[in-house]
Amino acid sequence: MGVKAYSVNIIGLSNKEHHFNYEIKNDFFEQYGKGLVEGGNFTADVMLNKHETFIEADFKIKGEANLICDRSLDPFTYPVGVRKKIVFKYGDSDEEISDEIIMIARDKDSLDLGQYMYEFIGLEIPMKKLHPRYANEGEDENSEGKLIYSSGESSYNPESDEDIDPRWEKLKKLK
Repeated sequence: MGVKAYSVNIIGLSNKEHHFNYEIKNDFFEQYGKGLVEGGNFTADVMLNKHETFIEADFKIKGEANLICDRSLDPFTYPVGVRKKIVFKYGDSDEEISDEIIMIARDKDSLDLGQYMYEFIGLEIPMKKLHPRYANEGEDENSEGKLIYSSGESSYNPESDEDIDPRWEKLKKLK
């Protein structure tokens, strides 16, 4: 299955709702890149609602991503459920206006839905990939990075005269 399998010919679509179903497997991630996800097993339901000046796309993706634990290097599956909407507005050129609005050229004949599905799945993958057996340990692991605030009065008093550097004493006199 090539990249063309995830492209939709939008010129041939009539102005109404159209439903597309995709099975996303490991070969999908080989085509779009394994940087975010090694592989997985997903189903994607995409509804395109075509209008005169825009196309509304509703993506529903469910499945499991195959990940490698950052700590133990053991493989594990991570459940993913995504629902995203994008509006493709017709304009003069291809341009991303925001995360939800993308301008496409009026003469564009197809949309590559696979690229969007790949990005949506990738955004659901956690930065720190921990095997489920480490799920409870992950919270206390970085204790040295915590800030500790004291509620008592500070022991530092800049007005105190004991052990003042002579240079600071001269600066005080300039006031």
